[in-house]
Amino acid sequence: MADATIRCMAERARRGAPLTLEEIATTAVRLMDEAGVEGLSMRKLASELDVNPMSLYHHVENKEALLKLICATAAERMRVPPDDGSPWQEQLRELALAYHRNAKEHPALWGYLHTHPEVISHRGLPLWSALYRILRLAGVPEPEVRRTGDILHAFVSGFILAEINGHMPDDPEEIERNYDTAVHLIINGLAGF
Repeated sequence: MADATIRCMAERARRGAPLTLEEIATTAVRLMDEAGVEGLSMRKLASELDVNPMSLYHHVENKEALLKLICATAAERMRVPPDDGSPWQEQLRELALAYHRNAKEHPALWGYLHTHPEVISHRGLPLWSALYRILRLAGVPEPEVRRTGDILHAFVSGFILAEINGHMPDDPEEIERNYDTAVHLIINGLAGF
């Protein structure tokens, strides 16, 4: 009965439109991009969605669950290179650039994401599937694919976290050149497998 009441309240506040998890996640990502983790609250999110704050709890248990939803949503939306037959080097470069783009688009979320590794470690995410596929194309032996993927992820994540936290040059073009060099080093290293 309580669930029906919550749904009814949400629909009334939104003039008949039911609240969806997708809508919650999309709006929450935007709010987090604008105000960071500290600026995101269930009340503010509800206001943006034009619903009663209690209606959010029908979809997400609490702010921690909302943050995990936001991270999963952003990770799932990250564009990964398709298996289009292009050389693995190009696919790996595109995946690394997409990862970097995602981090620059969502720096607050990305900072949170990497202080909660359980969110990104879900191996069903498109990021991991694409990375493992590319590593196999590069000739990485199957028993080494996951470990190699974890090492590459740690390397790239460290670079991006240093950038987000201000430990890189102030010049965006210099950062891009540095990142390109890092990706080039990774590709050359994998060529040795």
